[in-house]
Amino acid sequence: MLLVLGLSAFFRTVGEGTFHCPRCGGDRPYRRRAGRRWVTLFLLPAVPLWRLGESVECRRCRGRFGASALRTPTAAQMAAALPAGMRAAVGLVLRAGDPSDGAARARAADTVRRYGETGYDEAALDADLVLRERLLEAEVVRAGECLAVEAKEWFLAQAVRVGLADGPLGDGERRALHRVARLLGMSPAYGLGVILATEGAAR
Repeated sequence: MLLVLGLSAFFRTVGEGTFHCPRCGGDRPYRRRAGRRWVTLFLLPAVPLWRLGESVECRRCRGRFGASALRTPTAAQMAAALPAGMRAAVGLVLRAGDPSDGAARARAADTVRRYGETGYDEAALDADLVLRERLLEAEVVRAGECLAVEAKEWFLAQAVRVGLADGPLGDGERRALHRVARLLGMSPAYGLGVILATEGAAR
């Protein structure tokens, strides 16, 4: 009897979802594939050998990419992360200053609404002010992961304007703004420059 032996790679789907396709340039469905080399007998897998790693395949253009492609946020993730991040940032700044000041609260709510959360109101602001700091910080980090350098500048400047709404920045507000800058992924010098420039423009 003739045995037909060979080596072949076989892939199986281990996950599906939506990602930002580097080739298409937009949000697309994907499937995550894991490969393995096999000894084949009559073209059928018989003996498993080494693993070949994982890849991500775009279901639209059929392009294949490393699993790191899943780290790029989708448009939907960005749309959710930015208002949530701004809510967290203004919460951190308000708590460090006077959270009862009417002008600062109005500025905070308006800033969040302009970042996409149109229904943001006083009740939502009060709810954010009592959240644990770690939760607020995590939301700012997520927003920073979605933003280009210039957008981080703009984001931080909006938080500075919330702090300035009730008068000059206090020490607590200044510390909170430096923390927001760090969470966004900005260097201390860069964050300081944005804070000082925004203060100067407001005078």
